[in-house]
Amino acid sequence: MDPTTSHTPHVEASAKRVRVLFGGAWIADTTRPLLVWERPYYPTYYLPLADVREDVLADTGDTVDAPGGGDAAVHDVVAGGRRAEGAARVLREPELGDLADTVRLRWAAMDAWFEEEEQVYVHPRDPYKRIDVLAGSRHIQVAVDGVTVADTHRPLLLFETGLPTRYYMPKTAVRMELLTPTDHTTTCPYKGTAEYYTVTTGDGTHDNLAWWYRHPTRESAPIAGHVCFYNERVDITVDGVPQDRPTTPFS
Repeated sequence: MDPTTSHTPHVEASAKRVRVLFGGAWIADTTRPLLVWERPYYPTYYLPLADVREDVLADTGDTVDAPGGGDAAVHDVVAGGRRAEGAARVLREPELGDLADTVRLRWAAMDAWFEEEEQVYVHPRDPYKRIDVLAGSRHIQVAVDGVTVADTHRPLLLFETGLPTRYYMPKTAVRMELLTPTDHTTTCPYKGTAEYYTVTTGDGTHDNLAWWYRHPTRESAPIAGHVCFYNERVDITVDGVPQDRPTTPFS
């Protein structure tokens, strides 16, 4: 079963070693993590209770619903003089099946997560998603408000599971005088941290319409320094053929 198409919690064992850093201490270290799809878009880690330092877990007395039924006990995480309130859910009930005796740590509350020796960001990498970056020779034109803002025969085509093809273009093929850097950033576990541009034409200003990666992850390294525009919000022509604007969560 592909959990990305299901809205019910799906659990899979992962073969990766996972470690969690908080307050200057390694508070979890396991080779038996579970991937749990609490929502269909991406998984989160549930770690065996035996592989999480119980001395950093402070029971609050509160409970919340656990995936698939039952209760999870809410704990603060305390280490190195710091406290992350409500950042851990401890699942002990035998009726929880595979999730019994596991801990769910709130990803953003921790200082860092590692899969093997590599730090990972935002959420665990989904084994059902893939990134391919291919050099292309298609003629790509991007227009905003009827104004051509990018034109190249040397695009990089990024194929990411579940999303439309993204066209990354050299900055020399982009009218950079129409782009203004913003403070907005987003982080992707597969590509890294994106920096954004607002696009301004004679007819309007479009906030954070384009982005680029200064230091992408290894798997997406070729796109470094290239600019991409939201297919959902601009007019893209490929080899002279206008493309439909796709409907995605970014529309």
